[in-house]
Amino acid sequence: MKAFTVLDLLNMDLKEQDALSLRCIAGRQGLTREIKIPDLNRPGLALSGFFDNFAFERIQLFGRGEHAYLDMIHTNPDSRHLMDNVRTLFDSDIPCAVLTHDLDPTDEMIAMAKETGTPILQTDLSTSEFSARLLRALSNVFAKMITTHGVLMEVFGIGIFITGDSGVGKSETALELIHRGHRIVADDSVEIKNVAGNILVGAGANRALGHHMEIRGLGIINISHLFGVGAIRETKQIQLIIELEHWDAEKEYDRIGAEEKKKEILGIKVPYHVVPVKPGRNIPIIIETAAMNERLKKMGYYSAKEFNQSVMKWLESENARKLYMHKKEMLDQLKDPNYDVDERR
Repeated sequence: MKAFTVLDLLNMDLKEQDALSLRCIAGRQGLTREIKIPDLNRPGLALSGFFDNFAFERIQLFGRGEHAYLDMIHTNPDSRHLMDNVRTLFDSDIPCAVLTHDLDPTDEMIAMAKETGTPILQTDLSTSEFSARLLRALSNVFAKMITTHGVLMEVFGIGIFITGDSGVGKSETALELIHRGHRIVADDSVEIKNVAGNILVGAGANRALGHHMEIRGLGIINISHLFGVGAIRETKQIQLIIELEHWDAEKEYDRIGAEEKKKEILGIKVPYHVVPVKPGRNIPIIIETAAMNERLKKMGYYSAKEFNQSVMKWLESENARKLYMHKKEMLDQLKDPNYDVDERR
């Protein structure tokens, strides 16, 4: 992973509920400083002079409490000596300092930022809201990542990663799904990230290429131009993996689905199905059915388990019926005066 700097943080293209609303108000010469840890620190103890285990590698967050303390130092002559603690903080090679609630830094902070080359950033967000958004953004930046071959689709709200050998028909299947009203995230090269430790999020590995698709015999097509922006999306959680493979007559394929298979990517296990491809099989409708079935599972309904339970109940009822009929036959025979017990033995 390449170095992630304060300038990269400022330039992150985050929208709506993810936007950080950051701007640099001092120390611009330090915008190339590297952010190495996806976390932040409230420097209250450091401002009071306690620097043991000071998390200097983290982004330093100044909320209303820290700002009130700095304002007190600035305005109270008897507390001017505490400004040395602020200087020690800025001399600690911190990545940057962020002030929330549109709070303005003191003149001393601005002077120290310029002297040490430490960026001071400002946001109009509250401290709690900015913290949540920043941690979410940094978690995504520092997430474990791989780039792999396949097609990522959103089908009935389920993120489906379609894999398989080259030429098996992944792009053609995706094209039919798009025609049916579903959305594509990426074709051919998919970038997968482990976000928050238990979620896989996929996106196109090359954003510059956009939502283009290669169809053999037709060439490169632009999905957003042909089908509209409603047929695309930028990212999607991977909730199901479908592997397409050429039909092997000697291979035994799963016909009941009682045992749920999973495939591990970046330490996260995802439901997984192998779908054989041969002439006459409607692969897009099979994938649509798999997506709907996955949604049912998330609601607590398992078709294969319910089928097994129904079969077991039928077998139990059938056995009970046979046992009842056998006992009834024996009783009827005993009631028969012509029935010879010794002969029966």
